[in-house]
Amino acid sequence: MQDLDEDDTTYKVVVNAEEQYSIWPNGRENPLGWFDVGPSGPRSECLAYIETTWTDMRPLSVRRHMERSVAGEGS
Repeated sequence: MQDLDEDDTTYKVVVNAEEQYSIWPNGRENPLGWFDVGPSGPRSECLAYIETTWTDMRPLSVRRHMERSVAGEGS
């Protein structure tokens, strides 16, 4: 097993339609439904970007449903 500190792979940050983030090896085709966003570079740089960007872990569909529910309660 490769030590993560010795990982010389270049990664890229990817996001899906539910606004969930991940990293993927640069140069490999993205999984279906995932799109490039943010930096590419070392694993640590990509993960740091995700940590500061992905502040609400709930999928987009759940956030929208909850917003509609809250808006409906106010009527």
